[in-house]
Amino acid sequence: MTRLRSEDDFLTLIDRHFPREARGVELSRGDDAAIIACPGRLCLSADLFLEDEHFRRAYFTPADVGYKALAVNLSDMAAMGARPAGFACCLESTDDAGREYWDEALAAMAALAREYGLPLVGGDLSRGAKLGLSVTIWGEAGPSGRFLRRGAGAPGDIVFVVGPVGLARVGLAVLEKEGRGAAAHFPAAVAAHLRPVPQVAAGLALAAIPEVTACMDVSDGLARDLPRLLPPGCGADLFLPPALLHPEVTAHCAGHGRKPEKEAVFGGEDYALAGCVSPAGWPTVRAALPGAAAIGQVVGKNAYTLNGAPFEMGGFDHFG
Repeated sequence: MTRLRSEDDFLTLIDRHFPREARGVELSRGDDAAIIACPGRLCLSADLFLEDEHFRRAYFTPADVGYKALAVNLSDMAAMGARPAGFACCLESTDDAGREYWDEALAAMAALAREYGLPLVGGDLSRGAKLGLSVTIWGEAGPSGRFLRRGAGAPGDIVFVVGPVGLARVGLAVLEKEGRGAAAHFPAAVAAHLRPVPQVAAGLALAAIPEVTACMDVSDGLARDLPRLLPPGCGADLFLPPALLHPEVTAHCAGHGRKPEKEAVFGGEDYALAGCVSPAGWPTVRAALPGAAAIGQVVGKNAYTLNGAPFEMGGFDHFG
């Protein structure tokens, strides 16, 4: 391992992967703050990505860490129907994570940033007991000029998802048990946990459909996130047949005596999109996003059913 000798040494490594010049950036890294040429409105989000809380070095490679730290923030932009425009990143490094570790992590983060034309404009560096990354990201409205929001659906709206649900939870379970060797048996689930695909294009498409009434990303599981998506006082009748779920979710549940639809509802870190759309707008959503799947309907009472049976919503909570 080659140690990073100083902050300047670390900054030189960052400069190798991230250019300073970018559209909309008047002043990039190197000053006390960046100067951004803002459009009329921006949406802004931030996420922590902490060792042993969000990832383990036992089965996350440095590249996985760099990729996912940015990907989860891109998912927030997707949920808002926004076009990502830039980000800042704060890093906490341990003594045993040297130049090679961060070179690999930053290379993967930079590769993902290039896919979206996303400049890194600044951040902070610190030494600490564990690895940690904190990303702040912002985006602008797409061609529709509209940002999507939570809590604006109505009874009768169709609840839908874009992207797999429950798959990343299976990935976490098998990685915790078998390490990276689990990819031999559950490749899609492991990839869903380590390298989630942000649904940015889908979010932009949904923002352009006026009948889409609400949207969010599924990071804590449908059981936790759906009550956040729906208006106060509303619930949903959910329908998740096994055919809707990825075969690896079904296979994993069969091997552990679990019901796959419950695994999918309680799963976390899917970074799929969940949304509501009026029945009249559902054909437009399907035409724009053939992979979108209807999973239920909004009801005018604060209660939930899953495949016809009453269901208590819960899901992941950092402080639960």
